[in-house]
Amino acid sequence: MGDKVQNPYRLLMNKDIYAILDGDTKFEEYQFKDTLDSVNISMPYLSGPDLCGLSSLFGLPVTYTWGGVNQSRWQYLDDLFEHCIKAERCSDLLSYIFDKQQFSKMLSGHEATVVDEAYNQFIQVILGKINGILYFGGNELTSANGQFIIRKIGAKVEVKAPKIKNIDREYIRSISIRAMEDVDNRNFDSAITKSRTLLEEVFCYVIEKKNDIPSTSGNINDLYKQVKDLYNMHGDANTDKRINTLLSGLEKIVSSISEMRNKDSDAHGVGAKRIAIDEHHARLFVNAAIAMADFILSVEIKSSSKQINT
Repeated sequence: MGDKVQNPYRLLMNKDIYAILDGDTKFEEYQFKDTLDSVNISMPYLSGPDLCGLSSLFGLPVTYTWGGVNQSRWQYLDDLFEHCIKAERCSDLLSYIFDKQQFSKMLSGHEATVVDEAYNQFIQVILGKINGILYFGGNELTSANGQFIIRKIGAKVEVKAPKIKNIDREYIRSISIRAMEDVDNRNFDSAITKSRTLLEEVFCYVIEKKNDIPSTSGNINDLYKQVKDLYNMHGDANTDKRINTLLSGLEKIVSSISEMRNKDSDAHGVGAKRIAIDEHHARLFVNAAIAMADFILSVEIKSSSKQINT
């Protein structure tokens, strides 16, 4: 009961706010200064599969059934906010969906300065509309230093350092068990979703352990590049060629899981792009993701140990 009353992000769990966040609600027209084209100000539209993908990205694997019965889009958001409140990741969720990259389809085709100006105006209007809903409760949603915070209107913003979710081998093992249960139940889409989500979580974890901010591009390869840069994992002439070959193979694993996630998973599989996979393929993907996650965690543990002993 305490969390339901005290957590301020629960104020966003409102159908009118969900309709803004998922792109259903459109506001006044915005005219671009370079082309004089106009577009209605709104959040990018999030379809059911998009919302499943977003949920999975934040550690809540959800299956979208093509041609079957699915939840309403607001229900996906409701479940996701509930999950993020428990995981203390609501600010991360809002930062992700409000990130400029998410508006790329709506704002592309214009000069860089025009895009920046349009994006800033979009965010200002959208936050203003959300705060119009929160106003009579004396609260507002505001952004500071990349974090989204619910505060009493006019109150001083106190930005807290984000908590790093603890990820260890037991956590990896628990995800492995759940993913393999999906495979045994022939729910291959969900197994692949869990595989990618695990890698993203491990990548973000080791990036944050270096006091850096994970990429919000939504591209798992960008996260892996950050990990390689931060942990100096690039192959060189002084490294045994067999190790370099192994690292190259791991990179292909990441790319393959990312590609399979985009084409075959529950979140993004569409029409002819959706390729049927067999049980042995699903098992391979799960095992590859587990091996990769364990390796990256080992790299971080070794790096932390060196720092302690220095």
